[in-house]
Amino acid sequence: MNFDFTAEQAMMRDGINRYLSHHYAFSQRQAALSAGGAHSGETWTHFRDQGILALPIGEEGGGLGGSIVDIVALSELFGAHLVVEPYLSSIVMAGRALARAGANGDAAGWLGRILAGQALAAFAHDEGKGCPDASAIRTRAEAVGRGFRLSGEKRLVLGGADADVLIVSARSSGATDRFVLLAIGARAAGVAATPLRLIDGRGAAHVRFDNVEVPESAVLACDGGEAIAAVIGDGMIALAAEAVGAMGALMHATTAYAATRKQFGRPIGAFQVTAHRLADMKMAYVQAQACLFYTAALAEAGRAGPEALSVLKGLVGRSGVAIGEAAVQIHGGIGMTDELSIGHLLKRLLVIDAMFGDADYHARAVGGGWRQKA
Repeated sequence: MNFDFTAEQAMMRDGINRYLSHHYAFSQRQAALSAGGAHSGETWTHFRDQGILALPIGEEGGGLGGSIVDIVALSELFGAHLVVEPYLSSIVMAGRALARAGANGDAAGWLGRILAGQALAAFAHDEGKGCPDASAIRTRAEAVGRGFRLSGEKRLVLGGADADVLIVSARSSGATDRFVLLAIGARAAGVAATPLRLIDGRGAAHVRFDNVEVPESAVLACDGGEAIAAVIGDGMIALAAEAVGAMGALMHATTAYAATRKQFGRPIGAFQVTAHRLADMKMAYVQAQACLFYTAALAEAGRAGPEALSVLKGLVGRSGVAIGEAAVQIHGGIGMTDELSIGHLLKRLLVIDAMFGDADYHARAVGGGWRQKA
């Protein structure tokens, strides 16, 4: 099976990599975060002008009809450059959820504003259980006429503090396994967001819904179990691609450091213990990259089921943290300074591991599935 990017994808990656290298250097990123900014408006405008915002959205929704492999091609670079722009939350997850709803109600209007760079969106799903499965949802949507009344709380909503619209998963009233997906204005009556900053510098929020009136036009999916799973599947693959990009950046930086940093008159990479650690890092990176490309190919063919996604998320989570910790060990104390990207890449990998279930959660999920089949 061929896992190479197409010529068009390679050209796109080359252009984005050049832009990020020149206009999104690590020092510029750190300065923007230190100034209190959640992301760069200039970078987001560039993404809009270059069609990057529209790329993963179908043509019927005003996008360019890109595939999940296109998302992987982009997200891998975003991970390598530690991009904090809300591409995952606003475009890959919330944007594609709105696109799947088609012309229903408010979806098309919100999607148009998002693609024009006039609004941001966030996917509000996690409730603090560390479980991506819809069965953990406790937020209630009580049927009122043709609409709903929404009550509950979502935790660690990525991009939630800056979002204009929230794509909210909820359990519908009177049903144990029926879920809805709703588009709620972030400043609607009864919506309260508590902003916070994750350890990797990204903005998030805890969001409380207190008897929020939801009109019929805001309902994206009434039997939304499959819609929720599709959003989470997109998110897992994009996160895995970011992780692989971050791992690659760590490999490059650590290999270069080990070749130039000298102890006892020799580069530290010449010592057996360091060489073995670098070899372990390389093996973990290649394995994670291969799993990512294979799962993306499955998703492209519509065959990436829950087990395949759990294998990917679990493997990438565990490998990413291991590579990050090894990179810090080889660099020594300097690896955790704010002035060097190494510690920040590790923090990003720790956050990625925790999102939508950590490596241990997905190991249990895969093991449980196999036991049920036996």
